[in-house]
This record gives sequence, structure tokens and C-alpha cells, in this order.
Amino acid sequence: MTDAPPRGLEERLRDTRERLENDVDLWVATPSASDALGVHLIPLSYLWDGTAFLVSTPRASVTGRNLLAGGQVRLGLGPTRDVVVVDGTAEPVDIAELAPGTGDAFAARTGFDPRELDQPYQYFRIRPRRVQAWREADELRGRDLMRDGRWLA
Repeated sequence: MTDAPPRGLEERLRDTRERLENDVDLWVATPSASDALGVHLIPLSYLWDGTAFLVSTPRASVTGRNLLAGGQVRLGLGPTRDVVVVDGTAEPVDIAELAPGTGDAFAARTGFDPRELDQPYQYFRIRPRRVQAWREADELRGRDLMRDGRWLA
């Protein structure tokens, strides 16, 4: 627990943007096309370009199949007492469609290069639709920082 007072919108936005720019890993939750499998959760590394996340996972993995089937995704960054939760939409990006330098930037940032692997990997660009951030229960009010893909400030 922290004794710090609840952060205002501007401070939360600043802290959240810093986390998006400086963290490397996040949790990715995807719903199954079959209700029998429920939600699948895995950690992935990412590249943030200021507007979207770029992740990569094997095409045949549960996460890859879920993202290809529906594109809905929830991301979690940070520890439980300083969390950022992102609801977004994923779109597949083939390796050949990556903008020049993006594959290299992803590899440098994450420490692995899916382009060099034998198993077919798929990149996904995740565009945030909703972003929330809070530390403690006293920050639950005002936790929305983005709605409908627009930052609130």
C-alpha cells in the first residue's frame, strides 16, 4: 500500500505514457472463439509507437488463433498496485507488410526477432480503444484515461 494521495488525470496520463514507452512486456488476454476454452492469457513483449502496440506470437498458438478470429484483446501492464489495463483491437500484420525499420526496432526493443525463427510468427498491431490506470482503491474513480480510442486530455 502507498500513502501517496490519488493522482489526478494529468499525472496518471504522464505515468501511463511513460509506462507504455518504457516497459517491454505485458499480459495479453484473448477470448476464445469457442466458449469452452474461455480466455487465454500469456505474457508477450511489445513495441509501442505512440499510438499502437506491436506484438508477435506464433500464428498457430492459441493467442494467434484468437486474435486472427476476433481481434479483441485486453492488455495488462505493471504490477497489481500500479496497473494499466488496455482494451483494444488487434489487426494482423504480415512480416512483408512491416514498415521499413519496424522489424528491426521490434527486435531491438524486445530482444527477439520473429523474422529469424523457423516457426511462422504473426505480428499484430493493437490499437487501444480504452485505457485505465490505478494504483489503489482510492484511484478507481477517474481510472479511465482513454475512451473510444481518444485520450481524455
